[in-house]
Amino acid sequence: MNINCIIIDDEPSSQTILKKFIADVDFLHLVGICNNAIEAVKLLNTKHDINLMFLDINMPKISGLTFLKSLQNPPDVIFTTAYPQYAVDGFEVNAIDYLLKPFSFERFFIATNKVFEKQGVKKINNDSFLLIKSNKTIHKINPKNIEYIEALGDYVKLHLQNSFILTNSTFSSILKKLKTHKFIQTHKSFAINLEKMNRINGNQVFLKTHSVPIGQKYKPAFLKILNENH
Repeated sequence: MNINCIIIDDEPSSQTILKKFIADVDFLHLVGICNNAIEAVKLLNTKHDINLMFLDINMPKISGLTFLKSLQNPPDVIFTTAYPQYAVDGFEVNAIDYLLKPFSFERFFIATNKVFEKQGVKKINNDSFLLIKSNKTIHKINPKNIEYIEALGDYVKLHLQNSFILTNSTFSSILKKLKTHKFIQTHKSFAINLEKMNRINGNQVFLKTHSVPIGQKYKPAFLKILNENH
């Protein structure tokens, strides 16, 4: 899934940096670059699938804030400006984030991830697939292909049949995304896809290609769910 974005900034150097940063994020697709609000209005009237604006505040003739307030149904916006005094105004118009020039790629990526969190799940709106971030890559995964998930500190490892995906997320948040699928927590650090389970032996549950532990705390609830599904 792409998030279609535009740059609205009158400084060529800022345009160049934003263009490079956007190119380095797989889920961002640059639709156009505008030097001012007037050009942006024309582009927005032509392209109706723009999801995000990188908007400079201090521009000639019409400021970024004035321009944004003039739009009835604006895309999400990340403000980019060299003037910190505009930060409060930026958030008052529900900006996703506020990047103070010069900003790093890391700070830029954090801001765009906020847009992804807001838009990504809504865009898919399909229980058959999940969007999972791993580094700068977005993976579209069918939960049926996940055998089990494993908590590893600040990361979660999604084990597929012949591979895995490591994502910087919490175990609980991944479980929440899988709540409409047949995933059962067997241990404080493990949850399995019930459809991949073959057998139980003692405190181990065996899947098609792996085995995971069953914690004593989770065993009664786990066995109860198994009985309900038979």
